[in-house]
Order: sequence, then C-alpha cells, then structure tokens
Amino acid sequence: MPGMFHPLSLFVGWRYVRARSHKFFVSFITWTSLAGVCVGVAALIVILSVMNGFEGDLRSRLLSLDADARVVMRDPGQHAASTGPAPLRSAESLIRGSPGVTGVAPYAQIQALAVRTPQMLPVLLRGIDPAAEPSVTRLAHALKAGRLSDLKGGTDRVIVGELIAEELGLEPGDRLTLLIPAVTAGGVPEPQLRRFTVDGVFSVGLADHDATLVYANIQDVRALLPAGGLDQGLRVRYRNALEAPRISAQLRARLPKSLQVIDWTQDNAAYFRAIRIEKTMMSLILLLIVAVAAFNIVAMLVMVVNDKRTDIAILRTFGASPRRVLGIFLIQGLTIGWLGVALGVALGLTLAWHVTPIVNFLQNTFGFQIFNSNVYYITTIPSVVKWTNVWAIGIAALVLTGSATVYPAVRAARTSPAEALRYE
Repeated sequence: MPGMFHPLSLFVGWRYVRARSHKFFVSFITWTSLAGVCVGVAALIVILSVMNGFEGDLRSRLLSLDADARVVMRDPGQHAASTGPAPLRSAESLIRGSPGVTGVAPYAQIQALAVRTPQMLPVLLRGIDPAAEPSVTRLAHALKAGRLSDLKGGTDRVIVGELIAEELGLEPGDRLTLLIPAVTAGGVPEPQLRRFTVDGVFSVGLADHDATLVYANIQDVRALLPAGGLDQGLRVRYRNALEAPRISAQLRARLPKSLQVIDWTQDNAAYFRAIRIEKTMMSLILLLIVAVAAFNIVAMLVMVVNDKRTDIAILRTFGASPRRVLGIFLIQGLTIGWLGVALGVALGLTLAWHVTPIVNFLQNTFGFQIFNSNVYYITTIPSVVKWTNVWAIGIAALVLTGSATVYPAVRAARTSPAEALRYE
C-alpha cells in the first residue's frame, strides 16, 4: 500500500527493533517470540525430512522383492496352468518395448502353509523364472545363502525368508513340507502336501517379505494347481519407480482389456497413506509452535504500542499519516517474525543434512542407542530434504507471523494524538 513502507516507517520500525526496551518483559517476549518461530520452523523441517527418509527407505525395501507393477488376467481361470495365460505371453513383448520399462518377468504364486514339526507358518509360495528375475527385483542381492540359478524346474528347490528360516530352524539342504490348499472339481477341499529342499535364504530387512515369502521355480509352482487356483502374471520394472502411476496408465491404454495393470502405489497404498496422514498431523502439531510464537508477537507489539503512545502522538502531530504509523509497527513485527523464520530455515536445514552424525555423537556421548539392531531392521535415521517442504513451511510461517502484526499495527495507526498527549 502506498505510504505504508515509507522511508520514515522503515527507519523508525528498524530503530524500534534494534532499541533495547527499558521494560524487561517486552524484551523477553520479543526474544521468546523470535526463538519460538525459529524452533518451530527448524523442528518442522527436521521432522519432515526424517519422515521423508523413512518413507524412502520403506519404499526401497518394499520394492526390493516387489516389482514396480504387475500385469494380471482379469479372469485367470480360463487358461491352462502348464503354459501360462496366452494373453500374458503375447503382451510380454509389447510391454518390453514400452517407454520407461526396463524389465519384465513372469510369476505365479499361491498361499500355502509351511510345515516343519512342530511348527507351522502361513507363507506365500512364489514361482519365478531365475533368469528373468534379476531384471525386475533385487532378490539376487538379498541372498544370504544359495543362488537363484539353482532354482531349476523339476528340482523342487526353494529359497526362504530369513525369519521363516529362524522360526522353523531351517538351513540350506533341509527339507520343508508345504501344504497347498486345493479343491476337487466337485468343490471338495483336497489339500496337497509337497516336500521341497531349502536351497537358500534371503533377507531384505522387512518382515512382510522375510517372514512370508518362499521362492521356487515357476514351473514347479504351476505344476501344483490348475491355473484357476494360482495368482499369476507378469512383473514389470520401470526406469523410475516414482513414475509408476503414469507409466502404468500408458500400459493400460496399450494392453488388451482382459489384462489389468496394478502398480506398487496400489499394492502398498495403506503404508503410504498412513505415512501421509502422520506427516500431515505432525506438520499441524509442530505448526502450533509457530502459532504460539505468533501470538507472542501480537502480545509484544501490543505492549510496544502502549509504551510508544507518546511517540506515536508526536509523529502524528508532525504530520505522519496513519498509514506511516501502521508501517512502523508492521516493519517491527515482520522483522522479528521473518528473522525467526530465516534462522529456523537455516537451523532446520543444517540439522536435517547432518542428522546421522548428530545422532551418532549423541549415542556415543550418552551411551544409548535409538534403534537397537537386535530389535529394529533400521539402525540409522535417514533424512531426505525436499525443497517443496522447505518452501511450504517457510511460506506458512511467514503468513502466520505476518498476520500476527496486523492487529497491533492497526491499533497503533488509530491512536488519537489528543488522547495520547492529554496527561503528558
């Protein structure tokens, strides 16, 4: 607004900011407000950066054994198990040639019960093509024992998750019995028992995989049941997993209607929906720190306005317009609030970029461990700074602190010179 940030307003406003008030409480509230804004902004940046790090780590672990997308039949029961669904075989070459696709591999899986007296565990028996699997997952890198190439068709060999091996006491070379649920043509339950040889153990540090997955050759799995009893299809790896929804939509448009494409954001929607909710609630809670600091700015400016009533009256007497008086206190409040925001952004970025060394220093100094390796898979605190978050936090804090200056500044502009000087 014209005249609001006149040189006079800037000069007097900055002078009020630099001046030491003779009232201790006013100075105390001023510094408390600045510190509150700084701490609130810094805490928001650090917490969201750490949550971004955990989200990225979780996504990496989830996708280590799950492809970026799955292509499955809408009605798998119409196709023979021995050769696999024909539409999938014909679609494989089309998918390989699609933009953004880096790998395709077939799979077939079924729920089963792993039995090793006296223990029993529910597992997911997943059949894979050992030659094609490395193009879509990092299973080969997760192996602690055994080799993918040993999963040859007809050998009935399996690779089990580390937690399954620990629970059932399995080691490479041991025999494992799997109970496969099945029904006869007449609908009568007729479960099958199949003995497999444990050939290897894998670990990715995620219980959803390590405690549930058992890998076998896809031919061995398809031989267990008719196609109608199997979940089978193609798993697809994209060049960029974060673009999975867009690339999957392009694939859906190119593939026959009998096929559907399900990407990892749909398979793991519950995980990431929970993380988004937690980040939103955490942001709102921590933003309350900034809001409290903004209320302190209101209180501080109201006290300053009362303290400077005589100065305001003299300025008005010498011809200063209400807008220039308004500008003086807007400058004072904005300087304090925005200085707090700037310091908070600088402090938050410094802490977020150095979370790991800071945590290591605290653990070594005070002799405690935040994430015990015997309990948690994650033993370090990851941190990923996203500039969109930093900008959003900074703008929200600027708006809050800026809004806090309006009422005291308007009150100062409405001060009547006659009333202020009546008793002077």
